[in-house]
Amino acid sequence: MTVPAAPEALLAPEAVAAPAAAVPPSRPAPLLLGVRHHGPGSARAVLAALDAARPRAVLIEGPPEGDALLPLAADPAMCPPVALLAHVVDDPGRAAFWPFAEFSPEWVAIRWAQQHEVPVRFIDLPAAHSLATAVEEAEGKATEEKRTERAEGSGAEEDGPPEGEGAERAAPPAVAVRLDPIAVLAETAGYDDAERWWEDVVEHRGPGNGNGTGGGGGCGGAFAPFAALAEAMGALRETYGDGGFPRDLVREAHMRLQLQSARKEFGDEVAVVCGAWHVPALTVKTTLSADRALLKGLPRVRAEMTWVPWTQRRLARHSGYGAGIDSPGWYGHLFGAADRPVERWMTKVARLLRDEDRMVSSAHVIEAVRLAGTLAAMRGRPLPGLTETTDAIRAVMCDGSDVPLALVREKLVVGDVLGEVPDTAPAVPLQRDLTRAQRTLRLKPEALEKELDLDLRKETDAARSRLLHRLRLLGVGWGERAAGRGSLGTFRESWRLRWEPELSVRVAEAGVWGTTVLSATTAKAAAGAVSATALTAVTALAEECLLAGLPDALPVVMRALADRAALDTDVGHLAQALPALARSLRYGDVRSTDTAALAEVAAGLAERICVGLPAACTGLDADGATEMRARLDGVHGAVALLPGTGGLRDRWAEVLHRLARQDTVAGVIRGRAVRLLLDDGRLAQEEAALLMGLALSAGALPADAAAWIEGFVGGASGGGMLLVHDERLLGLIDGWLAGVPADAFTGVLPLLRRTFSSYEPGVRRTLGELAGRGPAGARQAGGPEPLAPGFGAGLDEERADAVLPVLRLLLGGGTCSPDGGGCDNNGQVGVGG
Repeated sequence: MTVPAAPEALLAPEAVAAPAAAVPPSRPAPLLLGVRHHGPGSARAVLAALDAARPRAVLIEGPPEGDALLPLAADPAMCPPVALLAHVVDDPGRAAFWPFAEFSPEWVAIRWAQQHEVPVRFIDLPAAHSLATAVEEAEGKATEEKRTERAEGSGAEEDGPPEGEGAERAAPPAVAVRLDPIAVLAETAGYDDAERWWEDVVEHRGPGNGNGTGGGGGCGGAFAPFAALAEAMGALRETYGDGGFPRDLVREAHMRLQLQSARKEFGDEVAVVCGAWHVPALTVKTTLSADRALLKGLPRVRAEMTWVPWTQRRLARHSGYGAGIDSPGWYGHLFGAADRPVERWMTKVARLLRDEDRMVSSAHVIEAVRLAGTLAAMRGRPLPGLTETTDAIRAVMCDGSDVPLALVREKLVVGDVLGEVPDTAPAVPLQRDLTRAQRTLRLKPEALEKELDLDLRKETDAARSRLLHRLRLLGVGWGERAAGRGSLGTFRESWRLRWEPELSVRVAEAGVWGTTVLSATTAKAAAGAVSATALTAVTALAEECLLAGLPDALPVVMRALADRAALDTDVGHLAQALPALARSLRYGDVRSTDTAALAEVAAGLAERICVGLPAACTGLDADGATEMRARLDGVHGAVALLPGTGGLRDRWAEVLHRLARQDTVAGVIRGRAVRLLLDDGRLAQEEAALLMGLALSAGALPADAAAWIEGFVGGASGGGMLLVHDERLLGLIDGWLAGVPADAFTGVLPLLRRTFSSYEPGVRRTLGELAGRGPAGARQAGGPEPLAPGFGAGLDEERADAVLPVLRLLLGGGTCSPDGGGCDNNGQVGVGG
């Protein structure tokens, strides 16, 4: 790639660090401070330049709609990182963010202006135009992709770049993609890593290094970095033009107009803080009419703007200004600890690792600092950067392991800080209601993911659960359900919570449904029930309404549920919908919700399933049978949960008996029906063994027999233990497997592997040991039964008698002598006779 000539002062770290004695103390007017967004070195340089120049007004690259919100930046409750959020009034999902961190040069300039009572304004293209243009660009990109696909399909070649001004400049091919100016400058300086180059020439410029905060640089030293960077960017703009950002030409035209207006009001003592890429465009000689012509006819939308909390993790993404950084936590540290940054960083890392119970002493910190300095010297760097400190931490504090190093990166290098905005910031009514609920329930939004265990028998926890479920219904995914720990009851819930800045947009979108969380959720649930076309969607909505505590939405949902259930004749759909209704009835018990109407609908669905299921299970292929088997499990569990339905359970057992004996039903379903009946005690073990013997007989197809085994002992908890404790069933499977013909064995092997691979390792090991002993051969030889003590079909009376004394003590039934000499039934537990 052809690279332009760039000022030597910006290419060599040692040259940048030297005092700029050749730079005159005078400065051009207005003062143009080109920065890298979210760069701590740029932020320090901006602060030094503003202190030296003392401008009468400060102009900042940003949407002018934010001018009215700038006074909030001085509020003590405003804690960066924060962002300006702009969204279209009629379509809140169309939104854009402008993030600010404590180490962002723009934020430093805003705070400096407020502290010195200097007017501060945004001068970028208004968000009303940016949002409208972004939509048009997205639509145009989609159209272009379709056109390209059609051209490729017809064998046509794409048009080359148009001739004209760009061709006369002979721009290199790299302009076809968007240019990274920092990467080009780094490559020019001989660096293969743009971040490392930027650290060397900018971020490691501390006090006394010619940045105007110390040493003998004076005012010239304060402005020298910006002059060098502006010269470099000017060379890039001469070579690359807009660098693949044609929209920047419009933005820069608006900036020039705003700058001209400010100069008329405040004179030439104006400071502009903007991306370094735009500085050459602000000094170019243009006419007002030319700039206004670029802005004429721009699309416009109605937009609103507010402050929202941001996270350091989001600063690491390419969003907002398009200047995403890889290590916001590290940059924040450099900005806040300009004095001895490496030593302070190593101390933070040691404290973090100690909190994780790792042995890190002061000696580790000292050696890590020394190693980082040595690595920097060996690599020719002015100071240790993030690469050197990370290598030193890995070698000294982490024993060469990347596992604890990943924790350091997540919590320190990137960071998990969530900013805060004052309550006086503008917000949609729904956001204000959510904020009040969060404060009342002591649920503080946090950027770091955390586990939340709720006991729904407590009113506060129940209210928290309702809030989280309501937000899920509104599409605000603050919390995700997690697997419960310690209890399987419905009064326990576990959640994983993490607040992301984008959720503020989701809240704004949901504001069309109501002004409070409850009213918005109720309205959306009712509308969803009316518009739903699938029975499963309505049943899932009914479950969510019960979980979210929406009594006003339930009648609408129940009417829609009854209508869909009456019209749906697909037994598969009915079987898929019933489990959610049964779970809803359980939730109604713990949440004190009237579920009588729901129970009536659920019972009706179950009756229709009992009538139509045998026919629906006939003639299914392998995939259909596997899917129906999963629905069979769901219906079986649902029938057990339905209250006061003893007759229904009997009818369901009859259906399972029919399925188990019907030859036209797939083997996986027949095997599953036998297993469900056996587990419920509605089928004797001898009868189950008989049905298994028939399914595994010589006349059965090997594939059908393997499917029967999968349905009987596969995919469910306890399947392996059933074979461990019943050697007759294991012997039948072992004997069948030994008799499978060689040509059919490879066909049934995948089914068997899928069946037995789901067992725990201990269960598989025990089954292997039992199979190795030959249970089938022992039966045929009339050997002793059982082969494993206590695992036979009959009762082991000796082992059972040994348990009786302990049971009597536990149940308070008195004491028994170990030799069976009798029991004292009048004794009390723990009291000797």
